Amino acid sequence: MTTETSPGISAARRLDGRVAVVTGAARGIGRAIAERFAAEGAQVVVLDIAEAEAREVAAGLGPNALALRGDIADPASVTACARAIEARYGRCDILVNNAAILDSAGIDTMSFEHYRRVLDINQDGAVRVTLALLPLMRCAQHNRKILNIVSIQGVRGTHDSLAYATAKGALVNFTRALACDLGAENITVNALAPGFIDTQMAQLPDGSGHEHETDWFRDIYIKYGRIPLQRPGTPADIAGPAFFLCSDDARYVTGQILLVDGGVSSTF
Repeated sequence: MTTETSPGISAARRLDGRVAVVTGAARGIGRAIAERFAAEGAQVVVLDIAEAEAREVAAGLGPNALALRGDIADPASVTACARAIEARYGRCDILVNNAAILDSAGIDTMSFEHYRRVLDINQDGAVRVTLALLPLMRCAQHNRKILNIVSIQGVRGTHDSLAYATAKGALVNFTRALACDLGAENITVNALAPGFIDTQMAQLPDGSGHEHETDWFRDIYIKYGRIPLQRPGTPADIAGPAFFLCSDDARYVTGQILLVDGGVSSTF
């Protein structure tokens, strides 16, 4: 288990006994969330299309973790994962819809087929997984939690992110609407909107490095203060707020979009 997720972990293991499913958990933000939840006592399902990496992560989380290969764009794959979770645990207490792909196509370079592919994964994938696991959440007795990982691009416009921003924006209102639908069942639904986070998704298209290492990033976001905290975030910076929203401390929080972006949205 990485030491990056250690700050703020309670000795009480406040997710003891909870079954937490995290999609896209083989790397980056999803992995950090999975590790934090496991450190807090949760039995974590590491669901990712990268099966070997998912197994490696699950092995580090202890014997109660489960690795599943799941393609959130494939209804049959999602159904199979739900059945495997039911067979192993019989329920789901926490669902984190994190899996997504990065896309940087603008209107002049994007085909409709490309647009639909991005939405099929980044928007529809979260809906598929939620629909598949909701019956298992209704079998649980704890305060049930759904957490969607969106993006500041889902609440702020930016160039060359048409499909990505559209999908994340749709998940923002999916979060709010679903919170209204499930509130009477005491199932909370919230979202985290990360800003610039140092993950593999932040690599430049040509593979030459990460976006926060570029001169334009240092000038605009650091030198001229567009990020008040003057650094990109880390996956652990997202795992802490994710734990809060999936803990009993957030039992009266639902339908909310929490921006975790170092303050960049306040300078737009």
